[in-house]
Amino acid sequence: MAWKDVSVMSQRAEFVVLASVDGANVSELCRRFGVSRKTGYKWLSRYATDGTAGLVDQSRRPLEPAGRTSAEIEQRVLALRREHPAWGGRKLRRRLQDLQHAEVPVASTITEILRRHGQLNERDGAGKPNVQRFEHAAPNDLWQMDFKGHFPLTRGGRCHPLTVLDDHSRYSLGLRACDNERTETVQCELVEIFRRQGLPRRMLMDNGSPWGDAGDQPWTRLTAWLLRLGISVSHGRPYHPQTQGKDERFHRTLAAEVLRDRSFTDLVETQQAFDPWRQVYNTQRPHDALSLEVPASRYRVSERAFPETLPPIEYAPDVQVRRASTRGVIKFASRSIRISLAFASEPIGVRATPTPDVYEVFYAQQSLGQFDLSQTVHDNRDTLTIRRVPRVHHE
Repeated sequence: MAWKDVSVMSQRAEFVVLASVDGANVSELCRRFGVSRKTGYKWLSRYATDGTAGLVDQSRRPLEPAGRTSAEIEQRVLALRREHPAWGGRKLRRRLQDLQHAEVPVASTITEILRRHGQLNERDGAGKPNVQRFEHAAPNDLWQMDFKGHFPLTRGGRCHPLTVLDDHSRYSLGLRACDNERTETVQCELVEIFRRQGLPRRMLMDNGSPWGDAGDQPWTRLTAWLLRLGISVSHGRPYHPQTQGKDERFHRTLAAEVLRDRSFTDLVETQQAFDPWRQVYNTQRPHDALSLEVPASRYRVSERAFPETLPPIEYAPDVQVRRASTRGVIKFASRSIRISLAFASEPIGVRATPTPDVYEVFYAQQSLGQFDLSQTVHDNRDTLTIRRVPRVHHE
């Protein structure tokens, strides 16, 4: 199978980065990216010899000799700044080092070069240093997902950028220009990400549509689908976007380096800007929170492959199973318990807790909450509603 026509270079670049990680399963990555092993190894060989220049279909000019004058180094600093106008002295210096340039100046000297040539503005250095944040111990332990604020397109309509970020490495797993924020759109994009990157253990998202609401049972058809895949789901606290701080920070970087002072005609043009920048973000841009390493240096694909067919739901022997009605209600001990419309017609697990009359409710392996049979309800149908049990997560 050949590479897809859309964003061929970005697909090749991501493939070789992931396949170059120690212990990577190249055959499995070839399957996920839809290419033959022969094609995959061809691009790996070219990448090992020529770097990203080897991924294009035509040859590129070879690198200049190592010997450079101070004036040449200064011009390289300015050229790299023009390529990445939002990068400061520290990032520029680290990128020059990664490119193995000789005589790379210290960060303060690079900043002075920028100042001397009028390349600094009020935005440079305006941000405060990042505080130390908790991060998960390994790639794919937690992914953060959100929509960045939408913006208009010059030919009509709006772009809703969908972003998916690995918590441990800050690796951008997906950056898609969508025309809406509907369940079907998000699920379609996630399927493509899951096919290539595999499945995470858990995903964190906010309480807005399409993954939740601010109510007591913020489950939707989308989050129910994730649970069926064996992915635990967490929601940030309502009105506390800092819960998804890494994805929020990614959004600010996206705005500064791609969206600021630019307009796009349509979604195709927007995606054509997103794809190469995402590769730069993952493989070239030094990240302050990673001691100026790049996200790709800390990421590897998940060993949990995406199943094309949803797996059956299985419960432990001590769990009683009830099938929810089309309204998302189950019957238990002659009582009606409202679960969520997201689980309509699905098998729901109920297990006793150490507290008398209190039962915990499950869907797949996720705890949805508890209900208390001793509780009195004052409605015509005597319907209980499950209560979520708060869990503290360090994000």
